[in-house]
Amino acid sequence: MIFDAHSDLPTFVYDERANGRNRVLEENFERFFAPGIGARVMAIWTRPDRRSNATVYGLEVLNAFIRDVEESERFELVTTVDGMKRTIEGGRVALWLGLEGGEPIGESIHLLEVFHLLGLRVLTLTWSLRNAIGDGVFERTGGGLTNFGVEVVGKAEELGIMMDLSHINEAGFWDALEVTSFPVIASHSNARKLCDHPRNLTDEQLKVIAERDGVVGAVAIPSFVHREKPTLERYVEHIAYMVDLVGYKHVGLGFDFVYYLPGWSGRSVEGFEDESRIPALVERLGENFSEKEVEAITFKNFERVFERVVG
Repeated sequence: MIFDAHSDLPTFVYDERANGRNRVLEENFERFFAPGIGARVMAIWTRPDRRSNATVYGLEVLNAFIRDVEESERFELVTTVDGMKRTIEGGRVALWLGLEGGEPIGESIHLLEVFHLLGLRVLTLTWSLRNAIGDGVFERTGGGLTNFGVEVVGKAEELGIMMDLSHINEAGFWDALEVTSFPVIASHSNARKLCDHPRNLTDEQLKVIAERDGVVGAVAIPSFVHREKPTLERYVEHIAYMVDLVGYKHVGLGFDFVYYLPGWSGRSVEGFEDESRIPALVERLGENFSEKEVEAITFKNFERVFERVVG
């Protein structure tokens, strides 16, 4: 069974429902979930062209997502690990709500509380650009967390929201770890040692996440896997490298498939183009790791850290 720590499917659901379709997740179950996904973080991403009205857009996407889940028979929005376990035992897929970037909360700590009431349990502090919390990896200024960002970290701890350090720049990454003692995750990042991309993590970043008992989710974006020839084998190499560096208990999966989004480049990881290739990934992992290690990487590690932080 798979715990996928990052998916942009709420964007797909929002677009499909805006075009008059209902039960989007249910109708696309075989396409997106059938190959063994038991739990998934469904992240609301604020498109760059919607950043000026990010709060409205975020709430609109959330509304579409919640309504779609309510119409389904095979999904449930969960807010606790116990709820996730019950959902899976009942034969349904457990969906966690995330924000990919804090843009929808603007500069209001109260809006973070509102999103938490609506189900938010995973907060990626920034996307790749600057927001009120801090700078993303593609900002040239190199600023870390703002004062508001420090306040957000504290409130996230209080509410039991998992902090996700994918997308934030290095200064913000280290700032976040300075002001929290909680475990953190990087839901969809790879090893920079194997692929020198700013969205990947240095060995030092990987080690400190592990020291906090956190987890890094290996991401299947081709440019994060290998600049010239991204393949399933090279994707598994990232997983193996991180396991060798920090131990199998601190590595998971955060696919970030984007083939269904408008503007997709058409490029994918060869041999791991979409969810239908998950069995091939599990087979490769079985060739590299023990059954216990595979179970940890594919599900148990994220389950553990969510239980510690979210409850």
